[in-house]
Order: sequence, then C-alpha cells, then structure tokens
Amino acid sequence: MHLELPLTSLVTISTLLIYFWMARQVGVARGKYEVPAPRTDGPEAFLRVQRVHGNTMEGLLLFLPALWIFAFAYGDVAAAAIGLFYPVGRIIFARGYYQAADKRGRGFMIGLVATGILLLGDLVAALASIADIYLS
Repeated sequence: MHLELPLTSLVTISTLLIYFWMARQVGVARGKYEVPAPRTDGPEAFLRVQRVHGNTMEGLLLFLPALWIFAFAYGDVAAAAIGLFYPVGRIIFARGYYQAADKRGRGFMIGLVATGILLLGDLVAALASIADIYLS
C-alpha cells in the first residue's frame, strides 16, 4: 500500500478526527445541558459547543477541496505545511469558543488564512494551467 500524498492525507485525517471530537462534544453538551435531539436551542454554553461544530463543518467544505487541489498543484509537503494550520486553528478556535464567544477569533483567523492561501494558490495554478493548455 502506498499513498501518493501521505502528508496531505495526515492533515486531512487529523482535521477529520478533530471534527469527530467536536461532534462528540455536542453529544456530551446535549446531556450536560439537557438538550434533547433534534433541538438546537438551549443555554449559551450549549450553543457555543454546537457552533464550534457547525462552523467547522462549514469550513471543511472550503478547506478540504482547497487542500487537495493545492497538493496536486504544488506537492505534498507544501500543501501539508500550509494545511496543518487549519486543524491547529480549529483547536484554538474550539478551546476559545467553549469558554466565551469573544475568545474564538484567533483560532478562526488561523484557519481562515490557511484556507485563503490554499484557495489563492489553487486559483493561480488553475489559471496557469488554462493558459498553458488553451493559450499555448
């Protein structure tokens, strides 16, 4: 067995494991704050846990494709080096948000900047490929 992009795979797996942990935190919070499924309202402490999970799910839709396109365009090491900031940012985001909503900013920005760099790199690679293929 051989992965072509093992470092990018590890970043992806670590990100998904963090997301899995966040999902579990929602289940724990449901029990702690007595918020039965399918309700999504409850005390502020529950809502913060739920928003960490929901916001991370929203971010994954941008991050994961951006990470993999970048890996194919620029290589495994470059993608993983930039991509690693996303799961680290998500941990910082979650730990801050679990305490108070106004403590989520630093972690959010770390993940957002990493995703933005990946997306910008993806756009540059796509435009360069289009120029090379169709304008040469």
